[in-house]
Amino acid sequence: MKQTGYVVMIIVLLLAGGCASRQSGNVYSRSQAQQQLSVYYGTVLVVNTVTIEGTQTGLGTVAGGVLGGIAGNTVGGGHGRALATAVGAIGGALVGSAVEEGATRQNGLELTVELDSGEVIAVVQEADDYYAVGDRVRIIRGPGGVTRIRQ
Repeated sequence: MKQTGYVVMIIVLLLAGGCASRQSGNVYSRSQAQQQLSVYYGTVLVVNTVTIEGTQTGLGTVAGGVLGGIAGNTVGGGHGRALATAVGAIGGALVGSAVEEGATRQNGLELTVELDSGEVIAVVQEADDYYAVGDRVRIIRGPGGVTRIRQ
């Protein structure tokens, strides 16, 4: 029974990681494909490292609750078993939610850019490329306000 629980938890973690929403300059969502994008040019003024918090889709909470309930159900008997099942489910849900958020957390960059027009903007995106102060960059703005910075 224990081994089955561990296998299920590993599968859930892998699925949660695969569902992570990326905020990368290199990744476009399906809805962003074949859309007109506006391109601006500018110069990087400031580069700060940041952490982009992970997602909480509810998958980790549900999976943790189920696994915690199963684990709790193996303890005691009668009313004690019912109480252990409930406590296990609640504890598992809390742990599952925290695990999902931690597994999908990303390193990011906050880039402050002065556009050639003089406007100064800041964009946060995944740290998937190297940027330095003084770099010339393209700023790509799409429908709905999605903005990314590219070399």
